Amino acid sequence: MAKTVRTISFPGQMILLGTGTSVGVPSIGCGCSVCTSGHPKNQRTRCSAILGLAGGNLLIDTPPDLRQQLVREGIGIVHAVAYTHEHADHIFGMDDLRLFQFYLGHPVPLFCREVVESKLRAAFDYAFADIEPTHAGAAPRLEFHRIDTDSFEVLGTRVTPIPLKHGPRFDVLGFRVGDVAYCTDCNEIPESSFSLLEGLDTLVLDGLRYTPHVTHFNLEQAIEAARRIGARRTYFTHCSCELDYESANQALPAGMELAYDGLRIDLR
Repeated sequence: MAKTVRTISFPGQMILLGTGTSVGVPSIGCGCSVCTSGHPKNQRTRCSAILGLAGGNLLIDTPPDLRQQLVREGIGIVHAVAYTHEHADHIFGMDDLRLFQFYLGHPVPLFCREVVESKLRAAFDYAFADIEPTHAGAAPRLEFHRIDTDSFEVLGTRVTPIPLKHGPRFDVLGFRVGDVAYCTDCNEIPESSFSLLEGLDTLVLDGLRYTPHVTHFNLEQAIEAARRIGARRTYFTHCSCELDYESANQALPAGMELAYDGLRIDLR
């Protein structure tokens, strides 16, 4: 019997599914004023986003909170996935893609760099084993598409990767679609990448906390980068519990604010 798919249409929008740091907010065992505030915009799941493109829904990353995020936002189908990088908080929800092979009628396309594919194959070896599965749906059916720094087409839309630095050891990718760019998990934008961010309407940018960090922009650094890029509107994501939604926003420059789970942004 065919499944009835429950989905909410959001063509021409990007939804920020998760905007929190790798441990989420509230974080386990933390009694700070943000973690205990109960403010809905201080409830931050691990970072991801989904874009309603002409040919379907493009998910960016598969965090451990993916099922919760998709159910919360009423997203019934993921048509393809693009990965920023291979860290656990961005890949460990991949098993939640298992249902989509039934809805799509084919494997889920995954767009990523070679290092991300290698980590996914190691972490989810059962999904790529040569052993015949015990039953349909025992493992996600997936199809890798290699990306690097050249723009690529997915679901009828041209996507531009933005090379970024995530501390001294990791290279990550941001993604630009039209006049909107999503750049999480970074503490440096290479000089050659600034030209790829010219003329933006909306920028989503890593802004972890007030204090410095070795692999993420703190809020002061993120503001400086955002000013140079000059988007009409900037939202800071991958936020820790150092950042209270209300008080941080009151201190931010005009046109800049903290992102929050469920934020919807028009794609231009």
